[in-house]
Amino acid sequence: MEPISFALIAAATTFTTGALLHEIQSNLIYPTKHRNENRHQVAPLFAEDGIPFCETTLTTEDNVKIRTYVCKPRAEKEAKKRPTILILHGNRGNTGYHSKAVSKFYHELKCNVVLPSYRGYDRSEGRPTEPGIKTDAQTFLDYIKRHNVLKNTKLIVYGRSLGGAVAIDLASKNEDKIDALIIENTFVSIPKLYSQDYYLYPLFSAFFTQTWSSEWSIGEIKTTPILFLSSGADRIVPQEHMKSLYELSKTTGIKKWMEFPNAKHRNTFHQPGFFEAIQEFLSKALAKK
Repeated sequence: MEPISFALIAAATTFTTGALLHEIQSNLIYPTKHRNENRHQVAPLFAEDGIPFCETTLTTEDNVKIRTYVCKPRAEKEAKKRPTILILHGNRGNTGYHSKAVSKFYHELKCNVVLPSYRGYDRSEGRPTEPGIKTDAQTFLDYIKRHNVLKNTKLIVYGRSLGGAVAIDLASKNEDKIDALIIENTFVSIPKLYSQDYYLYPLFSAFFTQTWSSEWSIGEIKTTPILFLSSGADRIVPQEHMKSLYELSKTTGIKKWMEFPNAKHRNTFHQPGFFEAIQEFLSKALAKK
């Protein structure tokens, strides 16, 4: 076989393998089945719960239309007194999974709530990728900061699971715009998370296109207060990931660890003391900013 032919075959094989692995990664990390479940339940639940809301369409810098719910009191004076919380959902969820949390944040913690959908989720256009979701998160933040009512309110970014990685990345690039960060059951990186469950993944680490390396990004957060909410019985993202992120964080702001020993990956917010822990953290963190 001529060397050039062998090189071409090797290159084609590498490209095909890489493309296949990219597709497998995308399906594992952003599963289609879960991206649109419960999406029609949000608005009726907000209405039933007495939460004023509107749904807004934004256009990203790469021309993808993404959507977000904004929940705030109708009276501007009241809305301006509240902090605003941006909720970033996980990979197997969408806005429909957070309606109960929104109710707690709005009614009990007295927050304005921004609840967006990444590209490819719910009614947002496009297909989810790491660069794309990072662009979406920045678009949501920029929207809040130019909103005529929300722009001068204290801003909390809260992310769970994949949303925690999105939140860490966003906070690392926008410390001057974010007053507090809350992360729940997130991971140090995608390769390290999946290498625990799929023994062949380390062999193909060069082909990882979705890395979400929070272990690096969290070190870039210098002063923002951070609350770590961790489930002790999490089998999807083992607690060691959250412990590593806590240790890697060097923020000079408040750094608080809250553990729920019997909680699993998806039921942390049902645990006694969950929202009380958030309220206590915010009362201190926002007072110092």
